[in-house]
Amino acid sequence: MVRIAFIGLGNMGGGMAANLAKAGHAVHAFDLSADALARAEAAGCTAAASAVAAADGAEAVVTMLPAGRHVAEVYAALFPVLAGNALLIDCSTIDVATARAVAGDAAARGLVAVDAPVSGGIAAAAAGTLTFMVGGDDDGFARAEPILSQMGKAVIRAGGNGAGQAAKMCNNMILGATMVATCEAFVLAERLGLDAQAFYDIASVSSGQSWSMTSYCPVPGVGPVTPADNDYRGGFATALMLKDLRLATDAAAAAGSPVPMGDRARDLYEALAAAGEGDRDFSAMRPFLRDGFDVAAPPASPPDAATQTERAG
Repeated sequence: MVRIAFIGLGNMGGGMAANLAKAGHAVHAFDLSADALARAEAAGCTAAASAVAAADGAEAVVTMLPAGRHVAEVYAALFPVLAGNALLIDCSTIDVATARAVAGDAAARGLVAVDAPVSGGIAAAAAGTLTFMVGGDDDGFARAEPILSQMGKAVIRAGGNGAGQAAKMCNNMILGATMVATCEAFVLAERLGLDAQAFYDIASVSSGQSWSMTSYCPVPGVGPVTPADNDYRGGFATALMLKDLRLATDAAAAAGSPVPMGDRARDLYEALAAAGEGDRDFSAMRPFLRDGFDVAAPPASPPDAATQTERAG
């Protein structure tokens, strides 16, 4: 049994913390939301009055926070109370530079840090079937893997510190672009008189197949049950997809790597969020393309996706 501090109990973190408690760990949890904290306590966690209180005496810390600035602020507050050689596991989706800076600050204090962003969504967080993309040294990965494996089905080391974040942003850039293409194709198929189910039956076993098609179909009543069957509620919020695409395209610009599809996907999700749909699932791109919403250019001042609760990816 490991004493674990879990900071950030949103739609993803809540299920993750519950699975650690279910596995027998002593989980001391904190979130700014009293409701989220109450749910964690009901799932077997010990509620803490603050992040610092949760981390005091912890052997490991798991964080699931909205953005890089929150991660940096939280760890800066926790460092003074953490025991020597404590393990820090950040499961947030943030920029590579912040992940590496936090790891460097931790190492300077004798602590071990890894970045371990997730893929899988709310249902996978609750079921313990997430995929973790881990950045860290050999020792950090060896220590983090047993903890992460109790929250996921796959724990894969991507490389050194920051590599987990790099893998996540590249993965989600693919997801964002393929979802737009899938939505476009269903709208075109409809306008050409092709039945949505018939198109799904063909494309799902043909060269157009993708995760966006077969596992997360954006059409209600077609394929497996997805947020499309719930008026595009739940799942992976548009604001969070936009956050990930901004991270990816910013990183691409800094690296001098052209990402024209990533850039256009970001612009489309900028427009979708600006239309007031930031809380709806990112597959809501389909009804907006179908109904003719204006995606000619991104808005001048898009909403700040980092303020949204971390949900999935």
